[in-house]
Amino acid sequence: MQPIRAILAKAEVTEAQWRVLRVLNEIGPTDATEIAGEACLLMPSLTRILQGLEEKGLTSRQPHPSDGRKQLVSITDAGRALIDAHVEEANQIYDELERELGYEKVSTLLDLLNELSRLDR
Repeated sequence: MQPIRAILAKAEVTEAQWRVLRVLNEIGPTDATEIAGEACLLMPSLTRILQGLEEKGLTSRQPHPSDGRKQLVSITDAGRALIDAHVEEANQIYDELERELGYEKVSTLLDLLNELSRLDR
């Protein structure tokens, strides 16, 4: 994780904020429940993370079109620019990890981490 943390420090975001931005960049506007599931975060943590991202201008919230109790969260142009500026370097680190450990081990590790995150809920 140290090389990834260096990238995130340059980007001035936390690991959790990066995960949220990546989720929003990949799936588009969505509600907090889906973000929490995709980013493997608990809702109380996600609430704080979304506040920080919105304060930085990296995300925005709008009323949900069909459910007045929810809000849709979107990545802003600034959020996309941040992802674009750092995603290649992050992917290179992941690729290097995969070369060193092999696809099977990395895949197993990610599966186990996802399983572990579900236990925290």
